[in-house]
Amino acid sequence: MTLSNVTRRRLIGGLAAGVSAVSVTSSSISSARAQSAQKTFVLIGGAFYGAWCWHRVTERLEKQGHKVYAFTLTGLAERSHLLSKDINLETHIADIANLVEWEDLTDICLVAHSYAGCPASGALERIGNRVSSIVWVDAIKPADGQSFRDLVPFPIEEGAISRPAPKALPPTAFSDPKDVAWVLSKVTPQPIGTWLQPVKLSGAREKVAKKTYIRLPKFQLAALDKAAGECKSDNSWTVLENTTSGHSVMIAEPDWLTDVLVKAA
Repeated sequence: MTLSNVTRRRLIGGLAAGVSAVSVTSSSISSARAQSAQKTFVLIGGAFYGAWCWHRVTERLEKQGHKVYAFTLTGLAERSHLLSKDINLETHIADIANLVEWEDLTDICLVAHSYAGCPASGALERIGNRVSSIVWVDAIKPADGQSFRDLVPFPIEEGAISRPAPKALPPTAFSDPKDVAWVLSKVTPQPIGTWLQPVKLSGAREKVAKKTYIRLPKFQLAALDKAAGECKSDNSWTVLENTTSGHSVMIAEPDWLTDVLVKAA
């Protein structure tokens, strides 16, 4: 595992036990301070996922005394009964922003996995003043006017309102067959409008004070390599690379991710 392009202001160190050594380039965040202060996390899963994907991380964060809001976007998981042709990216942006505003959350660490980088980027246009840090976990990093499909092209079936949930996972996804079976039992179709609608951005994401990008290269996707590359060339981002986990690190290596989130918040 390597850690690269750490900002001059800080270093995320002391990763979870059992993880291979990291190479580091910069100064440090105090681990003791990171562990002692209560923080608020908002966790958003990727395509086909719901709040269930965060259970292991949520449990660990709450045991440390942090406040955690892991939730499901409209049309997915326990909200899959709401699936319709009317769900689009704006729906998911509103899901995130409304949660933050109605719960009166401030000083948030906003965590987005995979597809969720699109609605999370859009939500920051509304709630950026409430967010003190963001962590993009192998997440899409769209520019203004881009849709998920612009970055991850796929064929569209005429009349379809969703993309079917996967029936199999790549061999590198999980080392434990029980995790494979569990994930496949939980995934639900993705509302297709969320992948087709472009996001409107004015730079709120870049204004967040602390920004961390986690790349999981066992999951090969050009859009994620591009996002990580952009962050590496911008020293306002901290970039980590975990070479042992598949795409869903919150399931595969929850101890590692929990430790990183606490230090990145």
